Amino acid sequence: MKKIILLVLVVVFSSFTFLGKDEVVFTAKIENRNSDSLVIRGGNNFSKTISLNKKGEFKSTFKIEEGFYQMFDGKEYAQLYLKNGFELVLTMDAAEFDESIVFKGKGAKENNFLVKSAVDSQSYDYDTLLASDEEVFEKLMAERKKNVINAIDNANLDAVFVSKYKEDFENGMKGLTEYYKKGLEVRKMNGAKAPGFDYENYKGGKTSLESLKGKYVYIDVWATWCGPCRAEIPHLKKVEEAYHDKNIEFVSISIDRAKDHDKWKQFVADKELGGIQLFADNDWNSQFVKDFQINGIPRFILVGPNGEIVNADAPRPSSPSLIELFDNILK
Repeated sequence: MKKIILLVLVVVFSSFTFLGKDEVVFTAKIENRNSDSLVIRGGNNFSKTISLNKKGEFKSTFKIEEGFYQMFDGKEYAQLYLKNGFELVLTMDAAEFDESIVFKGKGAKENNFLVKSAVDSQSYDYDTLLASDEEVFEKLMAERKKNVINAIDNANLDAVFVSKYKEDFENGMKGLTEYYKKGLEVRKMNGAKAPGFDYENYKGGKTSLESLKGKYVYIDVWATWCGPCRAEIPHLKKVEEAYHDKNIEFVSISIDRAKDHDKWKQFVADKELGGIQLFADNDWNSQFVKDFQINGIPRFILVGPNGEIVNADAPRPSSPSLIELFDNILK
C-alpha cells in the first residue's frame, strides 16, 4: 500500500514539475496603474489579457513560444522576453514606466537587460545621428553596434536570448540605415519652395500655409493614436511658450482618419493644445504628406518666411538642437 501511495505522489509531483516547466508564471505589481488589465502580445497572433486580481496584482500562468513580446498597460508599452519555465515578478510605477521597471525570479536577468536597453535607447541622441553626413553616420553606427554587442556578450545571459536579441538588433540597425537614406533624400528638399496645405482649423474655417507667409512655420505632423507624437506634446508646449513673441507660428497637422475627427477635436480640447491645430483632408494620403515623403510620425518641418523649406526633417521639440536652431534664426 505504501508503495502505491509513494508511486502516486511521485506521479503527482512529476506532473506539477512538468507544468511549471511548460508554462510561464507572470506576476506584475504596479503602482499608479493606467488600467485594470495588462495585455501581452507577440508573434503568431499571440494575445493574453491579464486582469487585476483581488490582491491588486496581475497574475497569470500560460504557455508561450519563446521570444520577444510587448506588454501594454493601457498607455505605454514595454518589451518582454518570455519562455516556458520562467517565473517572473515585475514591479513598476506606471507614472515613471521604463525607469521604474524591475524584474525578479527566473528570467529576470534577460528582462532587466531589456529594460536597461530601452532606457539607454530613449536617451540616445538619434537626432544628431540622423542629421549627420554619411561618413559620421557610419562611424556612429559602428560605435553603437560595438557598445551594444559588448554589453550583451558580457552580461552572462541565456544563449538563445542573446542570439535572438542580436538578430533583432541587426534588423533594427538595417531599418535605421534605410530610414537615414530616405532622410538624405528628404533633406534634398531644403531650400526649395514648400508644398502648400489648406486644412480645417480646430477653431473654425481653414488655414493655408500661404496665409502664414512672412513668418517661420514649425509644422508637427502627428495623430492622436501615435504614442511618440503624444510624448512630444509637453515639450512642444514649452517651446511654444518660449517663442510665443517671436516671428514664428506653430502648426500641428493631424493625419487621423476621417472617422476619428471628433476624437481629434476632443483630444485638442482635453490636452489644451496650443498653436494652430489643423486636420488633414485624407490622413496618410493627404497631398502635403505625400509631397514631404512622410512615412513615419511624428514628423517636424520648418518653413521660412518666404515659403522656402528650411528643414524638411526638423529636430523634435524634445531635442536641444531645436532650441539652437530657433535661437539662430529668431534673433
